[in-house]
Amino acid sequence: MLPRAAAFSILALAAAVLAGCSDGRSATAPAVARPTAVGVVELRSEPVTLTTELSGRTSAPLVAEIRPQVGGIVKSRSFTEGQRVRAGQVLYRIDPASYEAAYASAQAAVAKAEATVESARLTAQRRAELVKIEAISQQDSQDAQAAQKQAEAELAAARAALRSAQIDLARTSIASPIAGVVDVSTVTPGALVTAAQTTALTTVRQIDPIQVDITQSSAEVLRLKREMAEGKLQGAGSEAPVALILEDGSTYAHAGKLSVAGVSVNAGTGMVTLRAVFPNPDGLLLPGMYVRAQLPTARSDAALLVPQQAVSRNAAGQASVLVVDANDKVHSRVIVAERAVGNRWLVNSGLVAGERVIVEGSQKVKAGDTVQAQPIAAAWAGAPKPAATPAVTPKTTVALTTR
Repeated sequence: MLPRAAAFSILALAAAVLAGCSDGRSATAPAVARPTAVGVVELRSEPVTLTTELSGRTSAPLVAEIRPQVGGIVKSRSFTEGQRVRAGQVLYRIDPASYEAAYASAQAAVAKAEATVESARLTAQRRAELVKIEAISQQDSQDAQAAQKQAEAELAAARAALRSAQIDLARTSIASPIAGVVDVSTVTPGALVTAAQTTALTTVRQIDPIQVDITQSSAEVLRLKREMAEGKLQGAGSEAPVALILEDGSTYAHAGKLSVAGVSVNAGTGMVTLRAVFPNPDGLLLPGMYVRAQLPTARSDAALLVPQQAVSRNAAGQASVLVVDANDKVHSRVIVAERAVGNRWLVNSGLVAGERVIVEGSQKVKAGDTVQAQPIAAAWAGAPKPAATPAVTPKTTVALTTR
């Protein structure tokens, strides 16, 4: 007879076998491994415009510092600070009383000089007649003619003085030489100003259009020009269209154009200044603002873009991706991708349109494995998936950033 413990073990083993048989499974049948599910994106060629992002600051094309050209007491100020003013609009008025008196005095001096000229002219005329009958000497006639010319010279001087007085009187009304936005005023009515003062009364700046000055190294400018030339982008060059990114990250509504490229390199810094011009009808851009300008450098009508999370580095430091062939087998592929376009890489070589690239689950598989490929919309690759599939694929904004 078997020991009691051994008998119990045999009975337990038999019960387990009978339980497995009752479930319809063979106790010795091995489990079949299912292929790992991975998310893939099928690459498709698409048109892409590459841009270079450059930092800069806005500046006013025209700036006029308003200073008095005559001295006196400020009688009135006829503008609202921060508002637009027209060219020729009067901003300040200086008390004109003393200048009106000087103008009236100059007018009287002109009238007196005109009377003197008329008297000298008649005297010279009479003596010219008398000298013909030898009633007076030739010397007297010549003296009369000289006196007439002297009177005419004094009249010219009096008229010049009158013109100067008229100019000084007109300068008591201080007008803006340009159209733009007027700054805060440094004086109020009642203040004494002088013609030689160094402090401006206010400043008027033209802000529509407005300039964006971009300072870049000469090496970066050479690369930018080369990319524009190689990309054969329509409108590239001195009239290249430029987009503007504001300080808060929003895109400026109006497009500008690159108007001036620096013609010299700063010997001390090695920098070149580029200048773009933007319309500013709403006055949103103010001089001195920090902005980022996006310049298109090239355009490709058949670019391949692969999501960034699909790209990794192999042991040799090369960029690589995992692709799935028609038989759902995984292959490792070395690619060349030097530029980021949004949240994707622009593929220069190594992939072709139509290939399926693994973007989700690549850590679970390796080259040679057989997988279950599940397509993922390219627009949602790497981003949180929406609750429902949208009817329209969101438009992807393309921007290449270089630092």
